[in-house]
Amino acid sequence: MSPANAEPAGGFRAEDGPAWQRIRRYAVPGWMIEQATAHRLAGDWRAACAAAAVDVDFELPDIEARYGATVAAAVAEDLRHFAPDLLRWHLPRFLGGRTTIAPDLRIVLAAYDGPGGPALSVTTPVMTEASQRLRLHCAPVVIKRNKYTGRGFVPENWTAIRPFWDARHTGELGTRFAGPDPDGLAERIAGLRAAGDTVGAYAAAGITCDLTVPPARPYQRPADPEALLAQLPVDLTRIAPEVTRLVAAGAGDRYRLRADWPYSAVLEHTGPDGLLIRVVPQAEAAPLPALPRYAWQRLPDLELVRTGRISPRELHPLVASALFPDAGPVVGPPGPDTAGHPVRVRCRGGWHEVRSRGGVLDIPHSPEEQQRERAMRAFGGAVSGCFAVQQIWTTGEGRLPRGLRAQRHELFLRAQHGDTPGVVALLDAGVDPRIRDGRHRGLLHTLHLLDHEVLLPRLLAAGLDLEARDRAYRTPLLSAVHWGGSVELVKALLAAGSRIDVLDEMDLSVSQEIRRYKRTDLAFLRDRVEEEFPGNGADWFDEHSEDWEDDDEDEDEIADEADDDADAEDEDEAEDEDA
Repeated sequence: MSPANAEPAGGFRAEDGPAWQRIRRYAVPGWMIEQATAHRLAGDWRAACAAAAVDVDFELPDIEARYGATVAAAVAEDLRHFAPDLLRWHLPRFLGGRTTIAPDLRIVLAAYDGPGGPALSVTTPVMTEASQRLRLHCAPVVIKRNKYTGRGFVPENWTAIRPFWDARHTGELGTRFAGPDPDGLAERIAGLRAAGDTVGAYAAAGITCDLTVPPARPYQRPADPEALLAQLPVDLTRIAPEVTRLVAAGAGDRYRLRADWPYSAVLEHTGPDGLLIRVVPQAEAAPLPALPRYAWQRLPDLELVRTGRISPRELHPLVASALFPDAGPVVGPPGPDTAGHPVRVRCRGGWHEVRSRGGVLDIPHSPEEQQRERAMRAFGGAVSGCFAVQQIWTTGEGRLPRGLRAQRHELFLRAQHGDTPGVVALLDAGVDPRIRDGRHRGLLHTLHLLDHEVLLPRLLAAGLDLEARDRAYRTPLLSAVHWGGSVELVKALLAAGSRIDVLDEMDLSVSQEIRRYKRTDLAFLRDRVEEEFPGNGADWFDEHSEDWEDDDEDEDEIADEADDDADAEDEDEAEDEDA
């Protein structure tokens, strides 16, 4: 088996290797690392966050006023060393062929003032196709349902893994993930697992297996705890030391791991050298926090280098220096490929070269030939060769040659990860702005991911259609509303002349999309659509939305009561402090 196809261990699936390779190339661009690092070293943590697309929702004076000077000083000290680009580098990913950040997570970085006190935390996007911007909070961690998806942010405790976000601790990454193994523990555990000795493998890793059979439902066969534990895709060498660190950090002593449905594995820290694991029904384990991914997975960077997918020089500089100190100068993730390499296309019995340059997909045919082909296509005739490729390039209908697919992926992956400078560089190099991806989305459909103030005027000047439809039949305006685009973007599209009476493939109107995702920030547009186009949209949505809105009102009443109780507690605390 070749190194590139070798099966990685410890939660890193071989089929995810290509996705992680793309993640490391596009998710944290080199310019972002450089700018965030420069601001951090200059002592400007806010500018570092801005460079790394992290929105900050608090002010330090407010933290001091609410929680006291001691907490505020501790928060300020952590923020001075906060590396937001490094945090973004290590965030969990959705995978399954995607490269976006795992949605609906609240990554808890540091906790202050004991249980129930404020925590420095980051929330990830609420949708897989939403902007990849993050939000930094400093407040007690409370699980609330978010307004877009109806789910709550799931906490993941990173208080014991500062090397993932604190520049003071990045040197520890090597010892935590790639330290020496003089006793050959990893090899011994791998041998025991390969031989089918699951209990022995866990014991070698410092984990005692409780093989009590969990209760089963009447229609289910009794579970086999040993078989379920054998199937857990975990790096056993990591679990015991990382759980010990979590316990020392005050994060709790019991954690859950997902096993085959309908069971979970529960890990319990029973003493300085004791860790117990048992299989229980998922409902029993649900109240427990999930064991953070880093505590049972191997580091993707190690696997990518081991399998030859990337070199150490392409890693984040802080990661490369910790894991591969002898690798030489680090260049970081490569920038956009602006060469616009020619691609060979079979055309009229021969091979022609086409390339994206000068703002068009250039083909070696005269204007007269191209005019004849356009006329033929307008009358329903079939086109082939260079002309078919040109059509696919600007419509998304069909399959491009491999080289052009790679160039298209380059552009849209940079758009997906908010790399406005990368997209601009490709357009400056001559990439055709009329390009469409496999879902028929053009660059106007991706503006919710990018800096629209930079790109919208340029794309409109290039003649892009504000009413172009993607495969879901959404216009750029509908896409911005659907995928959580900013109010500023929506207003800019409206000012440019976007129609507001459009419907998507489910016949949902702009107004219904706004109601569907509870976008109170777009109430002005909802009211305008309903006034100018009454009854526009799907009847089925209006019928069902009444039930949803009733449920929301009940939950809002409960939330309001909880807020009132919290306000009363704050007032009592303030009175105590005054006394």
